[in-house]
Amino acid sequence: MPRPRSPQAHEKVLRAALKLFGERGIEATSMDSIAQASGVSKATVYNHWADKEALVMEVMVYIHGLDREPEDVDSGDLRDDLATVLTRRPPDEFDAARNRLIPAMIAYSAVHPEFGKAWRHRVMEPPRQCLKKILRRGIDRGLLPDSLDLELSMALLLGPLLYGHVFHKGEPRKSNDIGPATAEVFWRAYGVMAATRSNRTKMHPQAGKTRRASAPLPPNSSEPKTAKPLRPVAP
Repeated sequence: MPRPRSPQAHEKVLRAALKLFGERGIEATSMDSIAQASGVSKATVYNHWADKEALVMEVMVYIHGLDREPEDVDSGDLRDDLATVLTRRPPDEFDAARNRLIPAMIAYSAVHPEFGKAWRHRVMEPPRQCLKKILRRGIDRGLLPDSLDLELSMALLLGPLLYGHVFHKGEPRKSNDIGPATAEVFWRAYGVMAATRSNRTKMHPQAGKTRRASAPLPPNSSEPKTAKPLRPVAP
């Protein structure tokens, strides 16, 4: 009969692995060293994780806040719902740990491509599914066109976040602005109501502008005609 898993031991191993992966790198960290640093037996470690890759995956999921299902968003405003998902951030508590581990994760994924593929799927899939759910709901409600390409939409919505991570890292204000701005631009480009307003403006550029009121014509009258010159009266 398998031994029951201790939540306290589980947490100790996660914390020890997180520290060692950041200090030594993933490849150079052994399960023996993790067991020793956590103060639990190696048998206990393997009772919780089948191998090191399973432990690495859980550590990364843990520090990115992916150990719980993301909450669905349906406020009734498609732009706000997109902006909410695009501005979600992992727990601040692990900011420093993530910054240390990401380079180690990239290096490890290069040597273990299957693990890298699984990791990318685990990290990117939750927000992708949330965004797709919002977009499908928008299509069903007539807010987005039926012909909307969901995969292209993912690239348009998530691409700016990667740009912000690369070029505005360490600038929270700029990074926080990218999500709402991306949602706004996407809505203007693809929103059915937004497109209708835009087309109406193009067809009637004077629509909405204040016009000077002209004096009303008398009843039963037509447009004023050009007066004919009077003939001189004969003497």
